[in-house]
Amino acid sequence: MSEETKTTAEAVNPAEFLATFNWHKYEQGIDEVDESKLKEFETALEGTVGFVNERDVIEGEVIRITDRDAIIDINSKSEGVISLNEFRYNPNLAVGDTVEVLVDKREDSSGQLVLSHKKARVIKAWDRVNNAHETGEIVNGFVKCRTRGGMIVDVFGIEAFLPGSQIDVKPIRDYDQYVEKTMEFKVVKINHEFKNVVVSHKALIEADLEDQKREIIGQLEKGQVLEGVVKNVTSYGVFVDLGGVDGLVHITDLSWSRINHPNEVVELDQKLNVVILDFDDNKSRIQLGLKQLSAHPWEALNSELKVGDKVKGKVVVIADYGAFVEVEEGVEGLIHVSEMSWSTHLRSAQDFVKVGDEVEAQILTLDREERKMSLGMKQLHPDPWTDITTKYPVGSTHTGTVRNYTNFGVFVELEEGIDGLVYISDLSWTKKIKHPSDFVTVGDKLEVQVLELDVENRKLNLGHKQTQDNPWDAHEATYAIGSTHEGTVTAKNDKGATVNFTDTIEAFVPTRFLEKEDGSRLEKGDTAQFIVTEFSKEYRRIVASHTSLFKEEEKKNIKAAASKANEAEKTTLGDIGGLAELKKKMEGGK
Repeated sequence: MSEETKTTAEAVNPAEFLATFNWHKYEQGIDEVDESKLKEFETALEGTVGFVNERDVIEGEVIRITDRDAIIDINSKSEGVISLNEFRYNPNLAVGDTVEVLVDKREDSSGQLVLSHKKARVIKAWDRVNNAHETGEIVNGFVKCRTRGGMIVDVFGIEAFLPGSQIDVKPIRDYDQYVEKTMEFKVVKINHEFKNVVVSHKALIEADLEDQKREIIGQLEKGQVLEGVVKNVTSYGVFVDLGGVDGLVHITDLSWSRINHPNEVVELDQKLNVVILDFDDNKSRIQLGLKQLSAHPWEALNSELKVGDKVKGKVVVIADYGAFVEVEEGVEGLIHVSEMSWSTHLRSAQDFVKVGDEVEAQILTLDREERKMSLGMKQLHPDPWTDITTKYPVGSTHTGTVRNYTNFGVFVELEEGIDGLVYISDLSWTKKIKHPSDFVTVGDKLEVQVLELDVENRKLNLGHKQTQDNPWDAHEATYAIGSTHEGTVTAKNDKGATVNFTDTIEAFVPTRFLEKEDGSRLEKGDTAQFIVTEFSKEYRRIVASHTSLFKEEEKKNIKAAASKANEAEKTTLGDIGGLAELKKKMEGGK
């Protein structure tokens, strides 16, 4: 290195060199244009022919078409090139056509004008969609395909959503019928944030129907008969489209007969005539009738039908109090549960019939004006009470079935229609029964004896214990007053104790007679000797004493009581003998 070169290198400051070096010229090959001067130049160009701004949407002319591109002239300093892919929707594009383009860039790195037809179409489409939404303009759209909950519609090149509920005023069951069809729509909603568009075809139909509805409503009159189409079937009735106006036929106005569901009478989309029954003040709720177009079945009922006649019918409704039987279509009669059987012990109607049964009955009452009829089933069978005194005389014994019981007794059925009551006191000679269910069960067979018979009021008083020997007849001799027996104390209370002599015989011992010879008292579980102080066969009662066994005064009282009882018995027997003699004399005198 020469001395001169060395001196020059040492004289240059590196930081100063980097700061002043012309990097633009080094990279681009030309000096950088002053930005301020460039802006002045562009400002001067504004307003001149051929000047465009980026993002402008303008019209251009197709001046040439190659295999891949279309050359567009926008009357600027250069032409733009657009791929033919952006014109796929327009296969007939030709030189000389005018198209809308977006100025994407005035020049790229190579100085070429960059245009886009697709972007221009999108911007214009959104402008048109927004305008249609604001003005309510009706637009055409092409239904492209089905999607979840509705359809996808092409509107001005934008994919819009058509909800299933906005296709038609009536429920749509087949969406595919609308695919690839061009239809009219109304833009009902735009979400600018997510670029979503919702359209409706139903809104256009409703607008037309509203006009029709006003015209139809203005002509409505009660009693008017109109043709309609079944629009919807519910559990409570049928909605009928009268041509833009909906009316309801309640289930009770569909048929004169009872029905469980309207679909038994009508079906969806069925055409039928209906009559206007009523409507509110503004006629927005219209009540229709179908059955009213045919004569009421009661008017067509056989005029010769009368009380006492037999009829056949089907059970249509059952309640606890009876069953409704349809004897003719729309004509029903009630069979009260009391008319189903001769039994006075009423049961539920379900015990006799069920819905759908074919039954025969007799007409009991018939009121054509009130359209009411009562029927009876038991009248078709002989009244079992007719010869009751012959079949079930007082004192006769029979076997019946336990049908029910109450706190005071048991109802026993001797045959269908013949019930009798066995009071709880007539169930057993010896057992103390708190409730009949402790003695018998419903359905059990029970032997009974007729104790009383009231034909007029249809009442039978029965007894079960009377079918067996009264053990107290034998007990009267065994447990005579003054007799001594061994017993065990089974229970005690303030008044006294219960003592068992046998499994079936027990006696009551007052507290003062429980005292033992040593001064203590008998307790529960103790076994001792007792003397009978009182005996009653009628009330099945025995009173005894332990104390009287060793107290002389008590013994004397008991012997005196026993003596009086014997004298009374002899006197009674003597009276009976005297009466027998008197009877013989009277018969002899005759």
